[in-house]
Amino acid sequence: MGNPVVHFEICAKDMNKAREFYGKLFDWDLKHCEAMNYTMIEVGEGGIGGGIMQAEEGKFPPYVAFYVQVDDLETSVKKAEELGGVIICPPTSIPNIGRFAMFNDPDGNMIGLWSK
Repeated sequence: MGNPVVHFEICAKDMNKAREFYGKLFDWDLKHCEAMNYTMIEVGEGGIGGGIMQAEEGKFPPYVAFYVQVDDLETSVKKAEELGGVIICPPTSIPNIGRFAMFNDPDGNMIGLWSK
């Protein structure tokens, strides 16, 4: 069986406007974490959760990405590179939560990897 998609992320020019838009459009339950300036999206049974964050000029452009859970983050990053992907965020820890990395696929789409 393949690796599951476990999270999606919307990086918006205006996080407050995005929260209002998507929350009302899809009736999502949104919980903002001030410490991380990140809004968690809870969608309920049958869906995957996600997050909304603020784009920052020169650091985080606006994007939409999904995260795939992998057993070994370093091995998956290396494999992505070998297959023509470009690493844009190396394996990074989020204390007490997990680890992630991000890459662009050969077409330039941003994809996230997630590991606990």
